[in-house]
Amino acid sequence: MTGPIDEIASDARRVSIPAGRVTKWIDGFADRHGGISTAADSARVQLTATDGSRAWIEIPFPPLEIEGGRLLTSLAVHANRTRRVGVLLVRRGGYAAGVFLGRELISSKVGSAYVQGTTKAGGWSQQRYARRRDNQARAAFAEAAEVASRILLPEAGFLQALVLGGDRAACEATLGDPRLNTLAELPRGPWLAVPDPRLRVLRASPDAFLTVQIAISP
Repeated sequence: MTGPIDEIASDARRVSIPAGRVTKWIDGFADRHGGISTAADSARVQLTATDGSRAWIEIPFPPLEIEGGRLLTSLAVHANRTRRVGVLLVRRGGYAAGVFLGRELISSKVGSAYVQGTTKAGGWSQQRYARRRDNQARAAFAEAAEVASRILLPEAGFLQALVLGGDRAACEATLGDPRLNTLAELPRGPWLAVPDPRLRVLRASPDAFLTVQIAISP
């Protein structure tokens, strides 16, 4: 990496763009702000314009290998590379696991689990209810881990990243299954804040994990 780079400005606004538009976006930034200089570290590429504007481009699926000293060309090639990615979405009420080659979902399994909602009961009733919910949640996460072991684990040696989404605690509880240690060690893609791990949500997930995140100031 060429680093060091500046910390992202507190007033920075954030945008997401498709990987295929990275070069066009950078050219537009340079045109609007009067030319740019570049720097990079292990996580981001920084553009600094002659008018003082800055942009921080998060490197998707790091690290970035800079070929021939051509930072921006290497970034565009890297962002658009076709990758084999595992996706695991988990919430208390359901889960989805899938393997993508680029944007193509090549294997998947989606399921649901019953976990009771909250209650206004107090005292011992509340405690019994909480224990029942915890047991149901543990069973749901165990079921999600079983599916992950069937769909994702056989691909672990070929996956270039693991993308998680849904509920963070639920995902970490699922990955806590000893069978999934190999998955837990994979490089992580961007977090997906999805409300419901259904098949249509899983199929649409490349719209999120294949985008490039940019912070811009001012």
